[in-house]
Amino acid sequence: MITGHVFIATSLDGFIARDDGDIAWLLERDEPDEDHGYDTFIASIDAILMGRGTYEKIRDIRPWPYTRPVVVLSATMTEDDLPEELGNKVRVTDLSPTEAMRMLQSEGHRRVYVDGGRVIQSFLRAGLIADMVITTVPVLLGEGRRLFGSLAGDIRLQHEKTKSFPSGLVQSRYRIAA
Repeated sequence: MITGHVFIATSLDGFIARDDGDIAWLLERDEPDEDHGYDTFIASIDAILMGRGTYEKIRDIRPWPYTRPVVVLSATMTEDDLPEELGNKVRVTDLSPTEAMRMLQSEGHRRVYVDGGRVIQSFLRAGLIADMVITTVPVLLGEGRRLFGSLAGDIRLQHEKTKSFPSGLVQSRYRIAA
């Protein structure tokens, strides 16, 4: 069975980016050398599924940061929008969350990293997220793009653990309750 997994950082007030998509507040932090578990997490993943906004933030990073296949969910982007050097590493689809997971499962993938605010929200609404690791950064943005949006009903979470770091980051792991 295929499962979706979230590993993401938010400001203390729950934002993943400023209104214009800027995440400099996250990338320019002067932190001690801390292991926040990302490498261990990504090693457990078969594929990465992200939204267009997330893709556009990382598109020009070289070397390309992912060794796993990347699927970009977008209703407006096409394969023609991909740089040539990413053609065999990234693909674009406009499938629904359920259809995208079915496609990945048919290809043999079992654990999918789901990234990007709107994509995470849509996968949560569709019941396709198994667990979430949320790292809270000690900064208040006041406004921006929220990690969580409106829901038709409550989504119950089971807290598994919380860890704090000398830098002030606090990381919590939740399993979606059945």
